[in-house]
Amino acid sequence: MTELTLTGIRAAVVTISDGVASGAREDRSGPALAALAQASGAELRFRRVVADESPAIEACLRDLAAECDLILTTGGTGLGPRDHTPEATAKVCARRAQGLEEYLRQATSAEEPRAWLSRGMAGIAGPLASAAAGDHYCLIINFPGSPRAVEQYWRALARLLPHAMRLILGHTEHGTLKL
Repeated sequence: MTELTLTGIRAAVVTISDGVASGAREDRSGPALAALAQASGAELRFRRVVADESPAIEACLRDLAAECDLILTTGGTGLGPRDHTPEATAKVCARRAQGLEEYLRQATSAEEPRAWLSRGMAGIAGPLASAAAGDHYCLIINFPGSPRAVEQYWRALARLLPHAMRLILGHTEHGTLKL
């Protein structure tokens, strides 16, 4: 397996769950995701728990996107009537990363066929206009809400996330933007 290195990346992990937010259930996927991010070298700036309410999710993501390069969410991506994470994430992102979404489902589906039931999305929060000095961008990736799925997604991301983060931060083959 390729080692996932995110040194210098400012990250946040958000657990989206009514049960965890109310204290009725223990959060197992959020701490697992936070540990993986920290072990990769990311600077974990924030850990949040939010109920599965679109306005609350959207507000949390907007606040964190201003301070982070990477937001990893866990929970709220299924087919249930209270699963609102993808819709709230879409409202925060200026651009979708559909290839990353598709790749994560494909890469994890051989081990877990239920991966195809995830509606999780990935996208970039930041200005819609052309990149300019001082613009800030943040990659948001929705993970399913189980510790096992978190680990499967993380293993799949090892091949792509470091390069994706370099691009988000403006390091492209066209030169390095000072964003």
